[in-house]
Amino acid sequence: MFRVAVPNKGSLSMAAVQMLKEAGYKVRKNDRQLVLQDLDNEIEFFYLRPRDIAVYVGTGTLDVGITGLDLLLDSAGVAETVEALLVQKLGFAASAFHFAVPNVECGSKYKLVTDLRGASIATSYANLVAKYLHERDITPRQIVRLDGAVESSIQLGVADAIADVVSTGTTLRQVGLSILGESILKSEAILIRSPKMPEDSECLHILQQRLSGIITAREFVMMHFDIETDLLPAAKKIAPGFKNPTVSELLGKVNGKKWSAVDVMVERKNINSVMDQLYKIDAHAIIVTEILASRL
Repeated sequence: MFRVAVPNKGSLSMAAVQMLKEAGYKVRKNDRQLVLQDLDNEIEFFYLRPRDIAVYVGTGTLDVGITGLDLLLDSAGVAETVEALLVQKLGFAASAFHFAVPNVECGSKYKLVTDLRGASIATSYANLVAKYLHERDITPRQIVRLDGAVESSIQLGVADAIADVVSTGTTLRQVGLSILGESILKSEAILIRSPKMPEDSECLHILQQRLSGIITAREFVMMHFDIETDLLPAAKKIAPGFKNPTVSELLGKVNGKKWSAVDVMVERKNINSVMDQLYKIDAHAIIVTEILASRL
């Protein structure tokens, strides 16, 4: 049976479970369930601590898993095989990883990342931070590993700077901190596979195909509209579709002109601008519908 690791808690878990559900897999009904067999799809799901998933998959104990790129890179002994493990990005749980230091008003002496030489840095991602600094020839006094509440470490005298996931920066500002330098890493949820798993595995191919179908369904919608047949070239420039629009000739004529019905995939983020442009060239009955799943 195909063995898949799934995050057992947090926002990463909720989004992963929702994607698997949309992809047609059975999901657990309560948080206490740690192992779930989906006999219809011949898959066994193991709900594990997100930070441990890269280790289980990287050592070949489990076949594939869903985790964060940041967690994969921070896993000792696994980070060196990132390229071999990474299968695909999943398009959710996006985050940026940054250094942060006291604000200038608070007397900060750190203006550049290179100023962290000799500093004490607190983080939940010690391996990731150590590798980043080593590659830039920056040697800190120490890297303090914390499991949480990293923002408080400076105020408590544990560290001079921190390295942590930053979303809006609101939490940092509340404790008198500001971002230092560019992001260390831009992370998101990823699908990883065991190095023991053959690349041509049928089970892996089906899982990847299903997840890719959900990603596409979330990024695109189907747009339907009617337009004069002579205006199809102009409409295609506005909405070219994934490959090409699907065009069907409508019965009869309107004011002596032929009309066509068009079905086309449009990026969700561009829905309204595409509708505006189509309406401007006299497209009618423009309707948008959701895509639940896809195979492209």
